[in-house]
Amino acid sequence: MEENSRVIRSFKTQVGDWVFVIICVLISLMCILPMINLLARSLSGTDYLVRHEVYLWPKGWNIDAYKTVLTDMKYIRAFIWTVVLTIMCTLLSLVMTTICAYPLIFENLRGRGVINIVITITMFFSAGTIPNYLLMKSLNLLDNPLVLMVPYCLSVYNMIIMRSFFYGIPDSLRESAEIDGASYFRILISIYLPLSKPVLATLALFYAVGRWNGYSDALMYMKDKNYYPLQLLLYNILNNINSVEVATQEGFSAPGLKDSLKSAIVMFSTIPILCIYPSLQKYFIHGVTLGAVKE
Repeated sequence: MEENSRVIRSFKTQVGDWVFVIICVLISLMCILPMINLLARSLSGTDYLVRHEVYLWPKGWNIDAYKTVLTDMKYIRAFIWTVVLTIMCTLLSLVMTTICAYPLIFENLRGRGVINIVITITMFFSAGTIPNYLLMKSLNLLDNPLVLMVPYCLSVYNMIIMRSFFYGIPDSLRESAEIDGASYFRILISIYLPLSKPVLATLALFYAVGRWNGYSDALMYMKDKNYYPLQLLLYNILNNINSVEVATQEGFSAPGLKDSLKSAIVMFSTIPILCIYPSLQKYFIHGVTLGAVKE
């Protein structure tokens, strides 16, 4: 009887594993297939695109769309500016998140409970678009590159994640450093940050993806096209490419060529940020704090 029950449990476990695998495969296909379709459309000939015959494999190979994207200076300039902007915003956001989360782990910080409440409230309530615009105007940040960095340099949600990670670092490490005369800043630099590589890498990816994909702030606050991020340029092109004037200006007056250009621009703006994830993946599953305290 006991052996039969073990067999039944083993069979149920295997069935559950296969169901889980099938669900993961389906979700993966839902994410991957649209990208494959875009890549195929960007490399296909116009005749096949017009007849809607392109699905997962290019037909009538054509790289004219990529030639246009890679030789047009407005795309290259927007790409370089977006890379610089993403790097600067990510570094600034990590600094702001760290210096906000670190003091809140100390129980002797005066008003810590009030500060936590005030910070948390901002997650659920905001002034709105018009007050934010008026604030940027009063600070003389309109049409200023700083408006793409400063207002969104701190995410309360990410700060709470980092603060929770700091809570998980043993207090004995900090106390031993305090006994040796280390300052709070030295403790942060020498103990907390080296042990926080997983959360720093994760938050860096969150901030980088958010900034790379962001365009609404530039749409509202920027008029100088030299500071348009790549996503805003993509947004404007995809909104206007169906018009005869814009399509002719881009050199893609045929319907198939316009569709190919759309797909090429999307791939051009998506692939770089996708290449970052593999380099940071190991930090998501590797806990460097394990074994930090020895018995």
